[in-house]
Amino acid sequence: MTPQRHIVALASEARYEAASEYEGHQTGFSRWSIVDESHPSAVHTGFTICRLEPGGSIDAHVHSFEESLYVIEGELTVEMPGSAAHMRAGDYGLFPVGVEHKLRNAGDEPVRWAEMLAPQPRSSHDGDTYFVEDFAGGDPVEVDVRDPRTRLFGHIDPENMLVDQQTQDRLSVSASMRTALLVYSGITVKMMVDTDLGAQLSTMFMVQYEPNGFAGAHDHPLEESYLILDGGVDAKFDGVEYRLEAGDVAWAGVGCVHEFANPGTDTVMWLETQAPGPPARHTYRFARDWSYLEDRLDS
Repeated sequence: MTPQRHIVALASEARYEAASEYEGHQTGFSRWSIVDESHPSAVHTGFTICRLEPGGSIDAHVHSFEESLYVIEGELTVEMPGSAAHMRAGDYGLFPVGVEHKLRNAGDEPVRWAEMLAPQPRSSHDGDTYFVEDFAGGDPVEVDVRDPRTRLFGHIDPENMLVDQQTQDRLSVSASMRTALLVYSGITVKMMVDTDLGAQLSTMFMVQYEPNGFAGAHDHPLEESYLILDGGVDAKFDGVEYRLEAGDVAWAGVGCVHEFANPGTDTVMWLETQAPGPPARHTYRFARDWSYLEDRLDS
């Protein structure tokens, strides 16, 4: 029997719970763990939606995995030795393996962010998280791609996904303009966290489907996760059909054949991650290509 190589988690079913590896080292922190070692096909991905209450914090620590994050709503202060960044909705960032950092919410509202962890944390190793001595982070600065103090961070707005907004004057002022848009079949892709930002074990990027945008059945030699941010999309994983709306999360493992279509009149946008990072060639295996070969051989 073929194992199920996908996960679909609806926003209406979200459950935020305490993280055992942070016990005694946090206040006001909880998370919705969607992809973790409880799923037998997931090994490279830890994907969670995190929440930190006003006044909440997480003490200084390091991980033996790579961590990238995208702020969904609210404001988050992240600190590393000698530096600190004030993150808002639309900001994203990277904590490389072994880099000391701590988090706090100095605002009046809860902050939520999506978190990608690669490779997947192991409960047998206390979540691969290790708490260190406290440090001074400095005064927080706003995320700015031209400021070397926030070189591990960036920002993306919906307008950064519009082809007619990719003007030369924006190249020097927007973190999301470092790489060009990839546009095909009604689909727009913009890289966020990748090797250009310093990532080695995963990627994070934004995807937008125009009305009638479509990606045919395919799979990858890597794991993908998807957080729907705006609109809705029809998806199929392992032959099972789903309708994904804003706040829903899905994950496709290695060998999971999946496809997406936007039959509506509005655009749909989602945050996507990959782990490990894509190879230089053969990232996609489209079913149509091999069906074509099969037909040629039969004839």
